[in-house]
Amino acid sequence: MERIEAAERSEEFRAIAAAAVRRSKAARAAAVRRRRELLARIAAEPLEVPRLAPDKLAALAVEHRNRQEEKRAPGRWRLGRAAEPATVKGAEPGALRQWEVDYLRHRLSRYHEILGELYGSAGRAAGEKLLRRRVYATISEAYPHLAQECERQLREREGGPPPG
Repeated sequence: MERIEAAERSEEFRAIAAAAVRRSKAARAAAVRRRRELLARIAAEPLEVPRLAPDKLAALAVEHRNRQEEKRAPGRWRLGRAAEPATVKGAEPGALRQWEVDYLRHRLSRYHEILGELYGSAGRAAGEKLLRRRVYATISEAYPHLAQECERQLREREGGPPPG
């Protein structure tokens, strides 16, 4: 124990400890800077939603939903082991609004590419949250009838409480 205490009192130990503190502060400052830069980049990212007639949006959303379902369970539809693909006429209104928001979210410029770029980045969680909120706000602005569904999906993705 005496040797340890003596070593800790030495000038060499103090110099090494001070350098470690400086490196730690510099690393924290760099992480804060990278987080700010990431959030600024996401805030500046242009998000454009295609403006579609309601019937066109519904048809594209159902088509997108059917493609996604087929990707999840390849071959099931062709082999007749799953329900028939969804149709606009057969869709429940709530489900159709969900599919429309999902379709528009996937169509937004670079949404998934940006999310992929965030992996391992300083501020990744905050960046994902900002991007997600911007995407849903952009969809709500372009399609006011989908605003409630956007809010629902945002709550669900962010783990918030159900409404009411």
